[in-house]
Amino acid sequence: MTSEVAEETAEQDVFGGVDSHADTVHVAVISDNGGHLADAEFTTTAAGYAAALAFLSAHGHVRAIGVEGTASYGAGFTRVARSHGHQVIEVNRPDRAERRRIGKSDPIDAYAAARAALSGRAQAAPKDETVAGIRALHNAARSAVKARTAALNQITHTLITAPESIRARYGQLKGTARTDALARLRPTGDAVHVAVLTALKSLARRVKELTAEHDALTKALDSEVTTHNPGLRAAHGVGPDTAAQLLVTAGGNPERMRTEASFAALCGAAPVPASSGRTNRHRLSRGGDRAANAALYRIALVRMSSDSHTRAYVARQTAAGRTKKEIIRLLKRAIAREMFRCLTTTVTTPGIADLRPLRQTKNITLTAVAQHFGVWPTTISRVERGLRRDDDLAHAYRDWLQAA
Repeated sequence: MTSEVAEETAEQDVFGGVDSHADTVHVAVISDNGGHLADAEFTTTAAGYAAALAFLSAHGHVRAIGVEGTASYGAGFTRVARSHGHQVIEVNRPDRAERRRIGKSDPIDAYAAARAALSGRAQAAPKDETVAGIRALHNAARSAVKARTAALNQITHTLITAPESIRARYGQLKGTARTDALARLRPTGDAVHVAVLTALKSLARRVKELTAEHDALTKALDSEVTTHNPGLRAAHGVGPDTAAQLLVTAGGNPERMRTEASFAALCGAAPVPASSGRTNRHRLSRGGDRAANAALYRIALVRMSSDSHTRAYVARQTAAGRTKKEIIRLLKRAIAREMFRCLTTTVTTPGIADLRPLRQTKNITLTAVAQHFGVWPTTISRVERGLRRDDDLAHAYRDWLQAA
């Protein structure tokens, strides 16, 4: 009788669910008809992950495992499970209505993750680790910016309440000039003056160190992003930080995104139906990855100021009576479509390595080129160095050089 039960257990299909934490993962198993079979807790170590997979396999053939937090606390379990050939599905935390109805605990969340994998409500594959380095550099660069901003704000607030002599001397300075002046201070005077000047000097030096740190991280990030996806980095208006954010949002495995509409929804750039009765309308999405939405917004602003095609589009939409906010929403949706193509397909970048040598062999200055095309010399320089992609300008520039 025991052997028959064991054979039946080995043949049945089961689904797993994992509620992940920093030190433990709670694993639940359900049958293919949703029945609860068992649950247990394991440590977040190599031995714990192996025991968790053995626990799942002991109850039958594991069809899929729903994991909550595949890119955070569940990253270790996800890595091990996928290396053993298991299908791992990314599961969002249960919605608030369900939590109010059935409560919250580790077993409840683990069973909810298993049911999400069984029902098909969760279908997204977890992100792979090819963008892990980009994510780490991006987070470090952003934290450096936040810390620098905090130090600059502290300098401003300290100068507001500083003694009048200090406030009159340094309060009128702005930007880098103020930071450089404060960093060179030699505190003198009474106790109050020495203390305030010492604090300002420390904050100014912190700003300079964080600025240098951010520049170094941005340079490393630019190299990683360009190597990973040169087509995305070469798109107009896409800088290192913006490209990194889009890669982190999409993940290194683009097959997890099925359509460009789903990517637009992921970025919060797709209009959401808000119809009822005789009302038929759409509203702006307030969901999705807001950092990715902000990245699309920055691209739209850059193109509105420096891209001739975008400026012409904005002029047409303005003439049609649309507001600036409405135009930016339309641009973000169109940019999301373009970014999806860059993320999911190989986009070839036209070569520009021949432009500078060709110009130099003919002894033509950047100023002369800029005057001919009606742009700033820095624009030509950035196109030559590959820091800015403008295919029309590059083709016209090459033809002009060859004819010169």
